[in-house]
Amino acid sequence: MRNSLDCAALDAAMEDVHRAGMPGLFAEVRADDEVWRGAVGVADLGTGRPVTADLRHRVGSITKTFTAAAVLQQVESGLIGLDAPIGRYLPQLVPGERGAAITVRMLINHTSGLAEYLPYAYPSLKTFPDPAGTRPQSLDDHRHTRFDPVELIEMGVTAPAVGVPGGAPGVYSNTNYLLLGQLLEHVTGASAEQCITRNVIERAGLRDTELPVGAYVDGPHSRLYESWFGMIDPPRDYSVYDMSFVGPSAALISTVADLNRFYAMLLAGEIVGPSSLKQMQRTTRVVSQEGKTIDYGLGLHPMEGPGEGVFWGHGGTVWGGGSLAMTRADGRRQMAVAVNLQRWSRLDSSGRPQPHPIDAALAALFRVAMYG
Repeated sequence: MRNSLDCAALDAAMEDVHRAGMPGLFAEVRADDEVWRGAVGVADLGTGRPVTADLRHRVGSITKTFTAAAVLQQVESGLIGLDAPIGRYLPQLVPGERGAAITVRMLINHTSGLAEYLPYAYPSLKTFPDPAGTRPQSLDDHRHTRFDPVELIEMGVTAPAVGVPGGAPGVYSNTNYLLLGQLLEHVTGASAEQCITRNVIERAGLRDTELPVGAYVDGPHSRLYESWFGMIDPPRDYSVYDMSFVGPSAALISTVADLNRFYAMLLAGEIVGPSSLKQMQRTTRVVSQEGKTIDYGLGLHPMEGPGEGVFWGHGGTVWGGGSLAMTRADGRRQMAVAVNLQRWSRLDSSGRPQPHPIDAALAALFRVAMYG
């Protein structure tokens, strides 16, 4: 299997994404002992400050892999039953028959049937994840709001269900991972952030990764530009933002190097044991927030392309920022990419995002990074 890096092709693919309209992006690709790092464009449209490959970045739902790993560690220790009902641990949050029917596994793989709380916490996103009818006003209204996770969970639990517990396909919902955060707190006596930091981030030796408490990104980082499907024009910077509205679901700050290190260790069985990793790679069908039906495991999803081998990892978005980290199952090739613009596509007359040159350019970059 050819596994060397084509650095010139990677450089060119990065430039193509920038030319297509991405203000700035940076990445790290690994193939065996070879490492390529690249950065193109600007971290600040006002000053022209360039992006660099070592910037810290809000990585969104990549956080879910960290949270899932922390839960599975507690499964290994016997404090949590993977197929136990969540009502056994948190009856006040998921009461009655639903608490008895929804298992911990169903929360991790998004088959609980619990609705997304976001359109209730952010009223202008009332049709989320459907972009038609949404407005970005709530993004500004809640820039410095400190949310209580229990109140957010209640919004999701009391909203109309999006499926039956264990039903397929499942529906991706951040409510599931806020509940997992409360579950970690319940069984360990520490906050979810403390538990994930101690047992996952520090265990993996990640020096530039954290679950933040405040609204700021410490250290060198990019501004994060949100377009909200062209409704914010020009795109607005949301790099300063209180992430309590997602917490252990999507609040993580990391670097592309740390993400590659984490996923390499995870797939090598160094974060959770081999049996837990096997559970993480057991997939079911789930409808993503983009409305696509994907295979999803326990905080991981696979990606297959024209090359050899299946890649495992996760993607993530926040207001203004996006990331994707994928590692081949054998650990021999990895990619982590970060971008500083989100929801760049405008909507057509039916309210669907229109194709944008950035989409094709990013797809081409991912192919070169993962398959050469």
